[in-house]
Amino acid sequence: MYLYGASGHSKVIIDILKEHYIKVKAVLDDAPKGDSIYDVPVMQASQKNLVPSDTLIVSIGNNAVRKKIAEQLSVQFYTAIHPSAVVSSKTIIGKGTVVMPNAVINAFSEIGNHCIVNSGAIVEHDCVLENYVHVSPGAALAGAVQVGEGSQIGIGACVIQGVTIGKWVTVGAGAVIIDNVPDYAVVVGNPGKIVKYNEPS
Repeated sequence: MYLYGASGHSKVIIDILKEHYIKVKAVLDDAPKGDSIYDVPVMQASQKNLVPSDTLIVSIGNNAVRKKIAEQLSVQFYTAIHPSAVVSSKTIIGKGTVVMPNAVINAFSEIGNHCIVNSGAIVEHDCVLENYVHVSPGAALAGAVQVGEGSQIGIGACVIQGVTIGKWVTVGAGAVIIDNVPDYAVVVGNPGKIVKYNEPS
Protein backbone atom coordinates (compact mmCIF):
# COMPACT_ATOMS: atom_id res chain seq x y z
CA MET A 1 0.00 0.00 0.00
CA TYR A 2 1.18 3.48 -0.92
CA LEU A 3 -0.28 6.93 -0.32
CA TYR A 4 0.21 9.86 -2.65
CA GLY A 5 0.33 13.17 -0.80
CA ALA A 6 2.19 13.85 2.45
CA SER A 7 -0.41 16.04 4.13
CA GLY A 8 -2.56 16.05 7.24
CA HIS A 9 -5.09 14.04 5.25
CA SER A 10 -2.50 11.27 4.86
CA LYS A 11 -2.16 11.01 8.67
CA VAL A 12 -5.85 10.18 9.04
CA ILE A 13 -5.70 7.63 6.22
CA ILE A 14 -2.67 5.94 7.80
CA ASP A 15 -4.71 5.72 11.02
CA ILE A 16 -7.60 4.06 9.18
CA LEU A 17 -5.29 1.57 7.48
CA LYS A 18 -3.64 0.71 10.81
CA GLU A 19 -7.10 -0.18 12.15
CA HIS A 20 -7.28 -2.74 9.32
CA TYR A 21 -3.68 -3.95 9.94
CA ILE A 22 -2.59 -2.63 6.56
CA LYS A 23 0.99 -1.42 6.38
CA VAL A 24 1.80 1.63 4.29
CA LYS A 25 5.14 1.17 2.54
CA ALA A 26 5.66 4.84 1.75
CA VAL A 27 3.96 8.18 1.28
CA LEU A 28 4.84 9.69 -2.09
CA ASP A 29 4.90 13.44 -2.61
CA ASP A 30 5.99 15.80 -5.38
CA ALA A 31 7.63 18.15 -2.86
CA PRO A 32 8.26 16.33 0.43
CA LYS A 33 8.71 18.54 3.49
CA GLY A 34 9.89 15.76 5.79
CA ASP A 35 11.31 12.25 5.88
CA SER A 36 8.41 10.46 7.52
CA ILE A 37 4.81 10.62 8.71
CA TYR A 38 3.74 8.32 11.54
CA ASP A 39 7.03 6.41 11.06
CA VAL A 40 6.05 5.82 7.42
CA PRO A 41 8.80 6.93 5.00
CA VAL A 42 8.05 9.92 2.79
CA MET A 43 9.74 9.89 -0.59
CA GLN A 44 9.86 11.95 -3.77
CA ALA A 45 7.12 10.63 -6.05
CA SER A 46 9.47 10.60 -9.04
CA GLN A 47 11.72 8.11 -7.23
CA LYS A 48 9.05 5.41 -7.12
CA ASN A 49 8.13 3.67 -10.35
CA LEU A 50 4.55 2.64 -9.65
CA VAL A 51 3.22 -0.37 -11.57
CA PRO A 52 -0.40 -1.42 -12.24
CA SER A 53 -0.31 -4.02 -9.45
CA ASP A 54 0.57 -1.42 -6.79
CA THR A 55 -2.21 -0.41 -4.40
CA LEU A 56 -2.60 3.28 -3.55
CA ILE A 57 -4.83 5.99 -2.10
CA VAL A 58 -4.46 9.59 -3.23
CA SER A 59 -4.18 11.29 0.17
CA ILE A 60 -4.76 14.88 -0.96
CA GLY A 61 -7.65 16.90 0.45
CA ASN A 62 -7.91 19.36 -2.45
CA ASN A 63 -10.49 17.90 -4.83
CA ALA A 64 -9.00 19.31 -8.04
CA VAL A 65 -5.46 18.19 -7.19
CA ARG A 66 -6.72 14.77 -6.11
CA LYS A 67 -8.41 14.38 -9.51
CA LYS A 68 -5.31 15.49 -11.40
CA ILE A 69 -3.07 12.99 -9.57
CA ALA A 70 -5.56 10.11 -9.78
CA GLU A 71 -5.94 10.53 -13.52
CA GLN A 72 -2.17 10.34 -13.98
CA LEU A 73 -1.77 7.04 -12.14
CA SER A 74 -2.27 3.52 -13.40
CA VAL A 75 -2.57 1.54 -10.15
CA GLN A 76 -5.10 -0.33 -8.02
CA PHE A 77 -6.96 2.31 -5.98
CA TYR A 78 -7.96 1.21 -2.48
CA THR A 79 -11.16 2.18 -0.65
CA ALA A 80 -10.58 2.84 3.07
CA ILE A 81 -13.42 2.83 5.61
CA HIS A 82 -12.78 3.44 9.31
CA PRO A 83 -14.25 0.67 11.53
CA SER A 84 -16.31 3.21 13.49
CA ALA A 85 -18.10 4.42 10.34
CA VAL A 86 -21.65 3.14 9.82
CA VAL A 87 -22.08 2.16 6.18
CA SER A 88 -25.17 0.41 4.87
CA SER A 89 -24.64 -2.85 3.02
CA LYS A 90 -26.93 -1.35 0.36
CA THR A 91 -24.48 1.45 -0.39
CA ILE A 92 -22.09 1.58 -3.36
CA ILE A 93 -18.68 3.14 -2.66
CA GLY A 94 -16.19 3.80 -5.45
CA LYS A 95 -12.48 3.12 -5.68
CA GLY A 96 -10.05 5.41 -3.89
CA THR A 97 -12.74 6.81 -1.60
CA VAL A 98 -12.05 7.33 2.11
CA VAL A 99 -14.73 7.18 4.82
CA MET A 100 -13.52 8.72 8.08
CA PRO A 101 -14.31 7.88 11.74
CA ASN A 102 -17.96 8.07 12.85
CA ALA A 103 -19.27 8.92 9.39
CA VAL A 104 -22.69 7.53 8.45
CA ILE A 105 -23.71 6.48 4.93
CA ASN A 106 -27.23 5.14 4.75
CA ALA A 107 -29.08 2.75 2.45
CA PHE A 108 -29.01 3.00 -1.34
CA SER A 109 -26.57 5.90 -1.47
CA GLU A 110 -23.91 5.91 -4.18
CA ILE A 111 -20.49 7.37 -3.47
CA GLY A 112 -18.18 7.93 -6.44
CA ASN A 113 -14.45 7.42 -6.89
CA HIS A 114 -11.86 9.32 -4.85
CA CYS A 115 -14.41 10.94 -2.57
CA ILE A 116 -13.90 11.92 1.07
CA VAL A 117 -16.69 11.41 3.59
CA ASN A 118 -15.05 13.06 6.55
CA SER A 119 -15.29 12.55 10.30
CA GLY A 120 -18.86 12.57 11.62
CA ALA A 121 -20.40 13.41 8.24
CA ILE A 122 -23.87 12.06 7.45
CA VAL A 123 -24.93 10.95 3.97
CA GLU A 124 -28.54 9.85 4.17
CA HIS A 125 -30.47 7.33 2.06
CA ASP A 126 -30.52 7.56 -1.75
CA CYS A 127 -27.85 10.27 -2.01
CA VAL A 128 -25.56 10.33 -5.03
CA LEU A 129 -22.06 11.78 -4.74
CA GLU A 130 -20.12 11.96 -7.99
CA ASN A 131 -16.34 11.53 -8.20
CA TYR A 132 -13.94 13.71 -6.15
CA VAL A 133 -16.61 15.07 -3.79
CA HIS A 134 -15.60 16.01 -0.23
CA VAL A 135 -18.21 16.04 2.54
CA SER A 136 -16.42 17.82 5.38
CA PRO A 137 -16.55 16.93 9.11
CA GLY A 138 -19.98 17.20 10.66
CA ALA A 139 -21.76 18.03 7.40
CA ALA A 140 -25.14 16.41 6.79
CA LEU A 141 -26.88 15.51 3.54
CA ALA A 142 -30.56 14.59 3.91
CA GLY A 143 -32.15 11.93 1.74
CA ALA A 144 -31.85 11.90 -2.06
CA VAL A 145 -29.33 14.76 -2.29
CA GLN A 146 -27.18 14.75 -5.44
CA VAL A 147 -23.71 16.30 -5.44
CA GLY A 148 -21.78 16.88 -8.67
CA GLU A 149 -18.14 16.11 -9.37
CA GLY A 150 -15.51 17.86 -7.29
CA SER A 151 -17.87 19.74 -5.00
CA GLN A 152 -16.97 20.52 -1.39
CA ILE A 153 -19.60 20.51 1.35
CA GLY A 154 -18.13 22.63 4.13
CA ILE A 155 -17.73 21.67 7.77
CA GLY A 156 -21.06 21.57 9.60
CA ALA A 157 -23.11 22.43 6.49
CA CYS A 158 -26.61 20.99 6.05
CA VAL A 159 -28.40 20.15 2.81
CA ILE A 160 -32.15 19.42 2.87
CA GLN A 161 -33.66 16.42 1.13
CA GLY A 162 -33.90 16.22 -2.63
CA VAL A 163 -31.53 19.12 -3.38
CA THR A 164 -29.17 18.92 -6.36
CA ILE A 165 -25.73 20.52 -5.99
CA GLY A 166 -23.80 21.03 -9.23
CA LYS A 167 -20.20 20.19 -10.02
CA TRP A 168 -17.22 21.99 -8.48
CA VAL A 169 -19.44 23.84 -6.04
CA THR A 170 -18.15 25.16 -2.71
CA VAL A 171 -20.64 25.09 0.14
CA GLY A 172 -19.35 27.20 3.02
CA ALA A 173 -18.96 26.06 6.61
CA GLY A 174 -22.27 25.95 8.45
CA ALA A 175 -24.33 26.82 5.38
CA VAL A 176 -27.91 25.58 5.13
CA ILE A 177 -28.80 24.62 1.56
CA ILE A 178 -32.53 24.57 0.77
CA ASP A 179 -32.44 25.14 -3.01
CA ASN A 180 -30.59 23.59 -5.94
CA VAL A 181 -27.10 25.00 -6.54
CA PRO A 182 -25.67 25.50 -10.06
CA ASP A 183 -22.22 24.36 -11.21
CA TYR A 184 -19.18 26.25 -9.85
CA ALA A 185 -21.20 28.32 -7.36
CA VAL A 186 -19.84 29.35 -3.95
CA VAL A 187 -22.71 29.29 -1.44
CA VAL A 188 -22.64 30.56 2.15
CA GLY A 189 -25.05 31.39 4.94
CA ASN A 190 -28.44 30.34 6.25
CA PRO A 191 -30.28 30.04 3.98
CA GLY A 192 -27.47 29.51 1.48
CA LYS A 193 -26.86 32.29 -1.01
CA ILE A 194 -24.51 32.37 -4.00
CA VAL A 195 -21.72 34.91 -3.40
CA LYS A 196 -19.54 34.14 -6.43
CA TYR A 197 -18.56 31.43 -8.90
CA ASN A 198 -15.42 29.31 -9.03
CA GLU A 199 -13.46 29.56 -12.27
CA PRO A 200 -13.97 26.40 -14.37
CA SER A 201 -10.65 24.70 -15.12
